[in-house]
Amino acid sequence: MNVERTTDSRPAVDRRSLLLGLTMAVAGTAAPRVASAAGTSEGGGIRAVVSPIPTTHYKTETIDGIGIFYREAGPVDAPVILLLHGFPTSSHMFRNLIPALADRYRVIAPDYPGYGQSDMPDRDGFDYTFDRFGELVGGLLERLAVTRYAMYVMDYGAPVGWRLALAHPARVTALIVQNGNAYEEGLTDFWDPIKTYWADPSTPHREALHVLVTPQITKFQYLDGVKDTRRVSPDNWVHDQALLDRPGNVEVQMDMLYDYRTNLPLYPQVQAYFREHQPPTLIVWGQNDTIFPAVGAHPYKRDLPEVEFHLIDSGHFALEDRADEMVPLIRDFLDREVG
Repeated sequence: MNVERTTDSRPAVDRRSLLLGLTMAVAGTAAPRVASAAGTSEGGGIRAVVSPIPTTHYKTETIDGIGIFYREAGPVDAPVILLLHGFPTSSHMFRNLIPALADRYRVIAPDYPGYGQSDMPDRDGFDYTFDRFGELVGGLLERLAVTRYAMYVMDYGAPVGWRLALAHPARVTALIVQNGNAYEEGLTDFWDPIKTYWADPSTPHREALHVLVTPQITKFQYLDGVKDTRRVSPDNWVHDQALLDRPGNVEVQMDMLYDYRTNLPLYPQVQAYFREHQPPTLIVWGQNDTIFPAVGAHPYKRDLPEVEFHLIDSGHFALEDRADEMVPLIRDFLDREVG
């Protein structure tokens, strides 16, 4: 392989400019644009080519006595995009998508209680249910004075988002669905042990599901169905597992797996919402996902005939290895339907 190299006796970066930039940064007055590439100035030296990079802020609001952490970026008066994460992760899964959208949109990505950086209240005094998660995310939106928003739902984010949509359908401007279920066809063989637990929530059936929060399965969720695993950062499963391993969190996850059964009776209402309101919808679905396989994506076409439908050659966390394919689809969709 031939690699072109260029040598130059001049310093690569002007020393005075570098020191000035560092001084401004330390003083908190750095310019709002940063270098993203290099070019050649008229004098032959190197000049910076600058472009804006949105800043993500990390915040917490207390909603009903529970600290709800969220990531936020973008202009406060821009159209809102609400990102709802899946299991076993948190808003961390959107860390790369947020700056890719925040130049034009106000992006908000909360963590549910027991996930990410939000509080993990004791199970004796807090109900770990999708109903409660929906209430708390709704409370956060009210606190932030957000009354209209597009939703990106993935995995557990789907039943949280469906509850928001059913409570206030006129507030939802668009949907982006990534491996998030709304049809019973999507609950295939992987779910059989969980369905057994739903039918009989005895200790043996509950403890049989502890395997789902082990390091092996957490890593599996990121790599299963991925063609080039070098594209997926191992930081993902290390980060998630550290939070799963907190004292008491395994039982939180078992509570949520048991409560997932409450989503199935909700599906007819969700499907009726689709048919009645016809929200603009983009599906970007990792087609190789074992947990929510592509068979669960196709039924959306029944109730949303105008859905924009894309199967992505990836697994459960498709953003990790296919963001280069997905982000342009998401941007184009939002710019047409929301922006």
